[in-house]
Order: sequence, then C-alpha cells, then structure tokens
Amino acid sequence: MALIQTNVDGRGKRRKVAAILAGGLVVGVGTMATLASWNDAEYASGSFTAGKFNLQGSTDQAAFSEHASAGAAAVLSFSAPVTAMTPTDTVYSGYALRLDKTSSNAGTVVVTAGSSVGTVTDVTYTLFTTATAGCSAASTPVTTVVPNGTALGSVGSATSFTVAKPVNITTDGVPTYLCFKVTAGAGLAQGQTGTANWVFTATSN
Repeated sequence: MALIQTNVDGRGKRRKVAAILAGGLVVGVGTMATLASWNDAEYASGSFTAGKFNLQGSTDQAAFSEHASAGAAAVLSFSAPVTAMTPTDTVYSGYALRLDKTSSNAGTVVVTAGSSVGTVTDVTYTLFTTATAGCSAASTPVTTVVPNGTALGSVGSATSFTVAKPVNITTDGVPTYLCFKVTAGAGLAQGQTGTANWVFTATSN
C-alpha cells in the first residue's frame, strides 16, 4: 500500500511541474501582448510646388506684354530724326520691364547684345534707368546700365539692375523704367541703315 502511494505522489509532482510550466508559458504570452500595446506611430507628409517668374516689357512704358524671342522682339520707338540722322544727332527711346503678378521673387536683369542687322558703325549709345516713365534729353539717370559712348551693337561693361517683386498675387510688379540715348558719330555714312538688338535676361533672386 505504501509503494502505491509513493507512485501516486510522484505522478502528482510531475503534474504540478507540468502545470507550473504551462502557467509560465501563458504568463509569457500575456506579457508580450501587454508590452506591444505601448507602441504608437505618427505619420508626416509634405507637398512642394515651384513658384513662377515672368518678365514683361513695354515700349510705351504703360502696356506690357511678353517678347520671348528675337522674332518677337519689341520694336523701340525712337524720337526724330531717327530715320534721317546726321553726325551729332541724338535720339531717345523709352522702355520698361516688370515682373507680372504670378512671379514669386524679385529679379536681377542683365542686358546683352543680340545680332545686329545692316550697318550700325559710328553710332554710340547709353542705357540707364529713370525714376519715372519718359525718356528725353531731360531724363536724369538713376542707374547707368550701359556706359555712355558704347558702340551700337554691343553693351560694353554693362551693369545689372533689378525688377521688383509683385506686392501680392493680384498686382503686377512696379516697372523699372529704361532710357536709350543714341548718338550719331562724326563718321556716320550717308544712307547707312542698321538695326541693333538687345536681350534682357532676368534671374529670380
């Protein structure tokens, strides 16, 4: 009877050990689930849109439009006697540039010389900005862009200038007024005719 009781006690101990191990596994799984519930996440995204930059010109310094190629160049309107110049004659033409209301930034403008057509020798000029619209012998330079005495068909040591950023999306930028002053030299040939071209390139600041 004692031997049988011993075997029973042994099985009971094994059952207790098995029960303890099983309980340990259950407790372990429960702990893992509890730790996972402390995780959290945040997500972020960003959208990016490029601004715009659009330069316009005006030969009458009032009505602006785009002249985006040599073939669509704005034709400057010079004062008399531009069609019958003689040595020492000086003629004037106003021009203006602005950034339209879609532009995001102010701009820096550099002028370069396009290809000339015909004969433009013995003719010099200067180009400068003015405080207000208008271009004549009475105009006062604010910034000299092309130095006086520069040969027509070139820009010499030209200086850059700025065009203003629009104050808001419903108003175009304030114009920068320009004045071309062209003078015929002593060696001007009778009957010579030619066309000079300029390119104004603006870079967003």
